Parts: sequence; C-alpha cells; structure tokens
Amino acid sequence: MRLAAIWLLGLMLAVAAAIFSIYLVNTSVAGPQQPVREYVAALQKGEGAKALGLLNASVPQGSASMLDGTALQTAASNITDARFGDAENRSGNQVMVPMDYSINGSELHTEFLLERTGTRWLFFSKWSFVPASLPVLDVTVVNSNEASLNGVPVNMPSGRNSFAVFYPGEYEASLNGQYFAAAPTRTTLSGRDTPPPALNLLTYATDGLKDAVSGKVQEFLDSCADEADKQQRLQPDCPFYHATYNRVVDGTIDWSISEYPAVSIEPFGGRWVVAPLNGKARIQARQVDLFSGIVTDLNEVHEFSFTTRLDIAGDTVKVTPLLNF
Repeated sequence: MRLAAIWLLGLMLAVAAAIFSIYLVNTSVAGPQQPVREYVAALQKGEGAKALGLLNASVPQGSASMLDGTALQTAASNITDARFGDAENRSGNQVMVPMDYSINGSELHTEFLLERTGTRWLFFSKWSFVPASLPVLDVTVVNSNEASLNGVPVNMPSGRNSFAVFYPGEYEASLNGQYFAAAPTRTTLSGRDTPPPALNLLTYATDGLKDAVSGKVQEFLDSCADEADKQQRLQPDCPFYHATYNRVVDGTIDWSISEYPAVSIEPFGGRWVVAPLNGKARIQARQVDLFSGIVTDLNEVHEFSFTTRLDIAGDTVKVTPLLNF
C-alpha cells in the first residue's frame, strides 16, 4: 500500500512537471513572442524572404528595393535594446505582442498581431502573424531621375517612386551625384497602420556642375572676344559691344573679359536653369575724333548680360548662349 502511494505521488509529480514544462515551452520558444523575435532577427540580417514569410504580408504595388539585402539590413541596423512584452489577448484566437526598443536614442513601441493556427506535437501552440499588407514609403526628388535610399541606388521616374518597406525600421534618402545632390532626409517607421511621412529631397546643383558651367561660359566669352579681335568689330556677335561716333583705327581693337559672370543654377519648371549671367568686358583701341581729328586711346569697360540654355546628359554638360542682337 505504501509502495503504491509512492508510485502515485511520483506519477503526479511527473504529470505536474510535464504540464509545467509544456507551460514553459508555450510561453517561451513556442509562445507568440518567438515569431516576433525571429522576424526582427531576419530584418537585422537582411533576410527579406524569411521576414516576409514570417510576417505573412502581401507586397503592395511599388518598388521592392527595400525588401532585402543591404537596404533592409540598414533599415533595421539601429534597432537596439529590444524588449518583448507579454502577449495580450484579442478577439478570437488572436493576441497582441508588444515590442519596445530604441532607434538612434528614440524610444519606440510596435504592436504585432498574431493568431493561434494550430499545435505542434499535440501540446505546443503554433503562432503566426495575422496577414496584412506592407506599408509604403513615398520618396520624391526635385529634377532628378535617381536617388539613394538606405545606401542603395534607386530609380525615380519623373522624380518620384513608392517603396514597399518592412517595419520597424529607419529609412534615409539622399542624392550624391557628380552634378546634383540633396541633403539626407530620414524617417522612422514603427508600425503598419500609420503611413510613414514622405521623404522629399530638395536637390541643388553641386560645385562640380557650377564649375563645369562656369568653364563653358568662360570658354565662350574668351572665344567671342578673340573672334571680335580677328574681325576688328566694335559690335561683334557677342553679349558685349561698343558704340561711338569716333572712328576706331583698324588693327587696334582689343577685346578682353575683365570680369567673368558668377554662375547660379536653380530648378525651374521641371528643369535646371542658369540665372542670367552678368559680367564686364574691356575694349582697348586707338580712336580718331571726327570733328577735331585728335587721336586718343580708347579704354572702356562695358557691363553685359545674357542667358543660356543648360542641357545635361549623363556626364555631358552643354551650355548654349542665347543672345539677342
């Protein structure tokens, strides 16, 4: 009788231990927090296919450039101090798993909705994310068909594009081209229900483009002055000219540029335009007063102004002077 009681007690303890073990497994490795941990780990490793499968998410229309590899890994790289809270019951077989974490020093909170979809080995619950669509991040850029998002070059047809993105994560857009650039702008996405604000890149012309245009302008003006000297013209086909009632001695006309225009390039009407170019040209010559016959030196500086058309194709910069005579 005593032996039977001992066996019964042992059996009860074994059953209790088994129940407790099942409880521990169901609240840890088989709990609803585990798929969330695996999902965040996949984001930080840049494993987009795995993350998408775990999240049970559909991919909306738009670019998928941010859903894998370096772009995805960069988005999740600053997620630190992740803490997964206790699951909170929702309607049906659904639960909400809260996650608190930091991104670049900012404390953030994300809620994941999961549902019980069955059991494993009879006792252990199987949890899956409730299916939903991924969020969409809109990016615009002024007068450019390309940009960089999380360090990855992306196409920007007509200066805009939409990108399917995972959450949580941080996304930074920038433009660092030879001729055009834009200061980086970023946004942090903590959930699927609140659309992220659009990233708008305000493009500006780089010093490289200004130098290239300035070189073209100086080349045009120097060439124009040289041609005016060869033709000995007071009013050449140039932005500058000299008018006088005196007779200028042939062979003495010498044009030079005393002040080259400062170049300013701004976006306007969907293209890049060069602001009106203002400079100064000097003419030196010998002149004869038609009334007195006195010969004097001519040395005058004339201000001039003209506009141009700017065309850029790849690495080629073309500046076309627009002159009115």
